[in-house]
Amino acid sequence: MARLVVVQHQTQPSFSFLSSSLSDFNGTRLNTQLQCKRKVWQSRGAFQVRASSSSKNILIMGGTRFIGVFLSRLLVKEGHQVTLFTRGKAPVTQQLPGESDQDFADFSSKILHLKGDRKDFDFVKSSLSAKGFDVVYDINGREAVEVEPILDALPNLEQFIYCSSAGVYKKSDLLPHLEVDEVDPKSRHKGKLETESLLESKGVNWTSIRPVYIYGPLNYNPVEEWFFHRLKAGRPIPIPGSGVQITQLGHVKDLATAFIQVLGNEKASKQVFNISGEKYVTFDGLAKACAKAGGFPEPEIVHYNPKDFDFGKKKAFPFRDQHFFASIEKAKHVLGWTPEFDLVEGLTDSYNLDFGRGTFRKEADFSTDDLILGKSLVLQA
Repeated sequence: MARLVVVQHQTQPSFSFLSSSLSDFNGTRLNTQLQCKRKVWQSRGAFQVRASSSSKNILIMGGTRFIGVFLSRLLVKEGHQVTLFTRGKAPVTQQLPGESDQDFADFSSKILHLKGDRKDFDFVKSSLSAKGFDVVYDINGREAVEVEPILDALPNLEQFIYCSSAGVYKKSDLLPHLEVDEVDPKSRHKGKLETESLLESKGVNWTSIRPVYIYGPLNYNPVEEWFFHRLKAGRPIPIPGSGVQITQLGHVKDLATAFIQVLGNEKASKQVFNISGEKYVTFDGLAKACAKAGGFPEPEIVHYNPKDFDFGKKKAFPFRDQHFFASIEKAKHVLGWTPEFDLVEGLTDSYNLDFGRGTFRKEADFSTDDLILGKSLVLQA
């Protein structure tokens, strides 16, 4: 006998520990005694930079995609000499949406490039030792074995700043994740954990940043883009379970400013920092936030049980089907960092500067949606 997949429209059970409604789509922030005053961005297309006490010779491993694109611009604006280490498959510079011709020309004239494969360890050692960099930002490192040659090549390195992931934390019923929480050595991010251990063992001055989900213009992961594709096509949004799973997103520009805050900061020495947005949001709330950001009508939400389907190797939903969020209080109080974008503002920035201009990383694929929605039309015999 065929079964009916229950289609639920905006019906959400509530959690007693949540301190505010999700009706504004901006998520929920747990109450804390210490509050930091939020700054106001003068322009959503521009960065605020702080005065730099001294210019550094900085190497970014990666830098031509997403995080590195925004970080490199901040560093150049602060007066640092910045070199990008890439394989040269993508343009070293490309003008960003909303970036003025003058700003782009200024950046392009100052950025340097070192072409190579970071897995060619002999080349890494010889080329980096010849340059004598002061600071390394490793944005795309996944394995410790890829980092060790960099450290060997730069014995006088002042600071190694690493992009890790909040995905290293062990799944827990006690949330949000704190930097001291137990980690999962078997997670798909175990290479990042091993890199953090290597940095500690080498005795270098290191800082590790653990973002949760990152979003914003040029995002190559299908985070907000997944929702925008469905909203633009006027399709229902299939969301697993009840839709009240709580997650967290941080804007790429806020992440870039956090990377700047740890540079040369003694308080960041040999420290780990969670970096993400101020508030948390449910899956359903995220769908509504994306609709609001793109100027779409409130979406039709369809809830389904993932166990009822065989999607093969395809991913039916872009987020892990669980509560997953982290505290950013340490970064706020130790670094004085505060995210500038709330969720709807950040999604609006992403939409206006990327998807809303007709640009995206992946074509829409509604095949798993069709399986879900097709089953929802089957009535009990």
